[in-house]
Amino acid sequence: MMYKPQLRRPRLARTRGHKSAFTLIELLVVVSIIALLVALLLPGLQRAKEQARSAVCASNLRQLVIANAAYASDYSGRYCSGAPRMVTENLRRWHGTRNDTGEVFDPRGGPLVPYLGAGAGIRACPSFRDARRGAGAFEAGCGGYGYNQSYIGRVVQRRSNGSFQVVTDESGVSSERVRRPGATVMFGDTAFAGVAVGVIEYSFAEPRFSPEYLHYHARLDPSLHFRHGRQARIAWCDGHVSAERRTFTWQSVFYEGNADRWGLGWFGPDDDNGPFDLE
Repeated sequence: MMYKPQLRRPRLARTRGHKSAFTLIELLVVVSIIALLVALLLPGLQRAKEQARSAVCASNLRQLVIANAAYASDYSGRYCSGAPRMVTENLRRWHGTRNDTGEVFDPRGGPLVPYLGAGAGIRACPSFRDARRGAGAFEAGCGGYGYNQSYIGRVVQRRSNGSFQVVTDESGVSSERVRRPGATVMFGDTAFAGVAVGVIEYSFAEPRFSPEYLHYHARLDPSLHFRHGRQARIAWCDGHVSAERRTFTWQSVFYEGNADRWGLGWFGPDDDNGPFDLE
């Protein structure tokens, strides 16, 4: 009987306790994919976040228009004054009061507060980053919103040379004088260009030219702030709110803050006071 040797199967290496691990290249690939996904998703998330903030801002502005209309119904049809006795006292604004010209304004004393609902007050624009209590924040309390003081927050009448004369700043204009409520600015996103702090609150939405010196074409410094994805929210006298893009800006020699850098300017194709004027 012939002997047949048995073939032994090769013994497999023991794998008990052995754990597979990422190589450095695999780890770098995973990290790169995650970074790419974040880069793709982040702009969309930021846009969605800004859209939500813009919606809140529009709601805040609409509430201010409604409050001013309610104020007018209680005061013989006249809107709230923007800055009564500004030249002689300078202690009151549409958004608040103060006891001394060296203080910031306290929004709790604003004439529109009683019309904004219990405990509501003037809400701040969520997209506005400023130095409210910092150096130069003299208009603190307006929430980053400005009033059409030139034409709505006081009473003016046209002179023969085309400019306007201030009749009184103790009250706003009568609602009956606003002939184009859907095309006349009442409130808007505003700011003031500071030097070291960027932008601070400013409570007036300034037109392109001073109404008092319109015949000289005396241009004002811009205060409309295009902070919502290069857009500004504008509240009109009929209560609707629109998103406007900047079409023009200007830098005077009186202020060191850079208006263009901080997104200040005006909207509209025409270089005039059309969106602010009553006529």
